[in-house]
Order: sequence, then structure tokens, then C-alpha cells
Amino acid sequence: MHRAVLRWVLFIVGWLCVVLGGIGVVLPVLPTTPFLLLAAACFDRSSPRFHRWLLSTKLFGPLIENWHRERYIEKRSKRVALIVVAVTFSSSILIVEPVALKWMLVGFWATCTFFIGRLPTIPLSQRRLREGVSAG
Repeated sequence: MHRAVLRWVLFIVGWLCVVLGGIGVVLPVLPTTPFLLLAAACFDRSSPRFHRWLLSTKLFGPLIENWHRERYIEKRSKRVALIVVAVTFSSSILIVEPVALKWMLVGFWATCTFFIGRLPTIPLSQRRLREGVSAG
């Protein structure tokens, strides 16, 4: 693929991910973080200007930086994400009528909680240091 075409494709995909990540802020079944990480990767290769913009946002910039540098999210961010997921899914479960839909939401809730719960809250460098100390 021609370089200019690839840059445009990455640019468009980057913005699509920003939009989906923004929607994911208010919709519990749509994850925000993976879309914003993908947007950052797309902008990194297509638009330095928008990559800097995304990293400079107060809400998402530090999260993306932490993930890119050290492959972790802060404990507070993880706790907030788990609380938001719990509140939105539990309120949705109370509102919907069909029992099958309630069980589907419980399944989504459990899946989201599982994956968010597995995200590391300790920077990679500290995890490696701990592994080195415990292995020695």
C-alpha cells in the first residue's frame, strides 16, 4: 500500500477509535481504553499532531502514557473503572425486563470485571525488579 494511503487509513481509523472510545465513556459495554490505545498507535504512525493532542488530554493522556511506557494502569483508575462498570451494569440489570437479557448483562459484567481486574497496577519496571529480587 502506498505510504500516503496508509497514513490516511491510519488517520481515519485513529479518529474512529477516538469516537468509539468517547462513546465507551458512557456505554459500559463498549471499552474505552483499548480504543484510545489503538487511536494513539494509529496517530503515532499517521499524525504526530493528533498523537500529541491525544497524549495531552487530561483525562486520557496519563492513562495512555502509563500503558505505553510501563504497561500498567493506576490503582485509582482501575478502581474507578470497576465502580463505573458495577454501577452501570447493575442499574441496567434492574431496568431491563426479559430475564434472558438480565443474564446476558450479568455475563458482560463478569467479563468486563475479569479483564479490568487482570490489568496490572504496578509499572513494568517495578514488576521486573520484584521478579528479579524474588528469583534471586
